Amino acid sequence: MARILSVLLFSIILPLGLNAQSNRKPYSFQKGNFFGYWGYNRSFYTKSDLYFTGAGYDFHLDGSVAKDNPSHQFKQYINPTTLTVPQFNARFGYYFKDHYAVSLGYDHMKYIFQDQNNVLLSGTIDPSLGNVNFDTITSHEIIPGTYSNLPVTTNRERFHYENSNGLNYIRVELTRTDRLFAIGKSFTLSSNAGIGAGAILSYNDFTFAGQKDMVTISLSGYALSGHASLRFEFWNHLFLRTGVSGGYMNQKHVKTRPDDDSAYAHQQYGYLQFDTALGFMFYVKPKEKKCKTCPHF
Repeated sequence: MARILSVLLFSIILPLGLNAQSNRKPYSFQKGNFFGYWGYNRSFYTKSDLYFTGAGYDFHLDGSVAKDNPSHQFKQYINPTTLTVPQFNARFGYYFKDHYAVSLGYDHMKYIFQDQNNVLLSGTIDPSLGNVNFDTITSHEIIPGTYSNLPVTTNRERFHYENSNGLNYIRVELTRTDRLFAIGKSFTLSSNAGIGAGAILSYNDFTFAGQKDMVTISLSGYALSGHASLRFEFWNHLFLRTGVSGGYMNQKHVKTRPDDDSAYAHQQYGYLQFDTALGFMFYVKPKEKKCKTCPHF
């Protein structure tokens, strides 16, 4: 993850030096231009130490592994009624200065704790929990007791955790755009590099101690990230972008039970995301006839 963040940081800093003395006129990235896009992503997560607190339990699972959950039904990506079911990215921004834009967006990812997860269990679980018969559970699973780094293997039927209806990263991004080359006015290839920060909105599912709760919503934490992408621009107003981003997520308080404020999870981890999106650009022209700051479309 450190290498990934180093590459992203390098990609942000390098264009600043290479283009500081460029005399080429800005186009889609000139001050006053608006843009927006919609696309889809794949995401990957580092291992984490996942902590759970609630009535009768306080434990953590070290070395937890989680994956994303992309949709495998193509029709969900093109049907207007299901566009938000897959892992999507949406963003709208404005160039407040030549080359520099600020934008607000929504990265909808999914975080699924893997079944048969080999983790180390530490903490305390009270035997009086729930209505589950713990005698039917093997000693290699999560059972009542007090533990310190006990190797266990989770069973999805009795223990599960996920942010499947959304590990939603709502962030503000500062981006620098530079033109790599252009073919007339029909095609331009631009590079984008930026940094982002924002809040994490979680839709959590949690199965434990004989109780299963679905879609428990909470503003669970924050994230910091770096972003780099290529933008293929067509006829000055449409574009296709492909990008990579990575960063740090701190979910300080993921609510796990809708009727119990004392029940929550928390963890920290790194993430890597690849996305592809379609977008548009437009410029709101001022009233004056001769506009010195209008884009050179």
